[in-house]
Amino acid sequence: MPADTAREDIRHFLTSRRARLTPQQAGLPDFGGRRQVSGLRRSEVAQLAAISVEYYTRLERGNVGGVSEQILDSLATALQLDDIERAHLAALIRAANAPHHASDRDGGTSHVRDSLQQILDAMTGAAAFVRNAHLDVLATNQLARALYTDAFDTEEQPPNLARFVFLAPRARRFYRDWNGIAHNAVGSLRAEAARTPGNTDLVDLIDELATHSDEFAMRWDAHDVKYYRSGQQRFHHPAVGDLDLDYDALEVPADPGLTIVTYTLAPSSAHAPSFLGLLKHSEASEPTSPAASNHLP
Repeated sequence: MPADTAREDIRHFLTSRRARLTPQQAGLPDFGGRRQVSGLRRSEVAQLAAISVEYYTRLERGNVGGVSEQILDSLATALQLDDIERAHLAALIRAANAPHHASDRDGGTSHVRDSLQQILDAMTGAAAFVRNAHLDVLATNQLARALYTDAFDTEEQPPNLARFVFLAPRARRFYRDWNGIAHNAVGSLRAEAARTPGNTDLVDLIDELATHSDEFAMRWDAHDVKYYRSGQQRFHHPAVGDLDLDYDALEVPADPGLTIVTYTLAPSSAHAPSFLGLLKHSEASEPTSPAASNHLP
């Protein structure tokens, strides 16, 4: 990410964060009358952050040289940023202040160690796969292949979950909460773009998605950030029907950029018959091509 791009992203991010807050939400008095801006004024953010209006205006324009942790904390508090948004702003500031060095594969790790594949294969009661920060799926276990058969069976390898979500019509049937997964996918890529400046592969992916999906472009312009960590995902599987599965995303410290994603069924779930059907479906499925193998190319 060139410094000019980072500064532009800082401008849009700070503008969008203050636009979403009302004076009442920020604990400021409301004197009535018609406001000319959506959300907080720059002067109100400066007041809340205990900095001058002139200094905040410079920050919002992307002039962030010498920003201290104290100022960053003050901004995060004033704009009610969560931990993910604060980390994102810090990453953008680092990118704006750092020399630009292009890198073809920052965050786009493509190698999966054999021991990681062994971990996946040992998870017989969970659907599990390894993905990188670009949302490329690099390795799977048998149950994950059965669950994500529509997403993984694609000519383009390795499969990319963001491409599936935004470019494959069947994704809207597969994800019963399509809006939620779309928000998470865009937010994850937005956060990764700030973490890995100069990431040309990611820039190419984002350009491709924005060109071919108006929905992606609209969500990208919102500058929301998100980490896919844990929660519940609601699927409609073409063979077994509805499934509500708990998910956890586990980063691999030994392999920066790689994450193991697991899907499990809660013991009290009403979808136990569907999950049992998925298990039987996976056992009956045999890899028939390189795209169907556990170690995806």
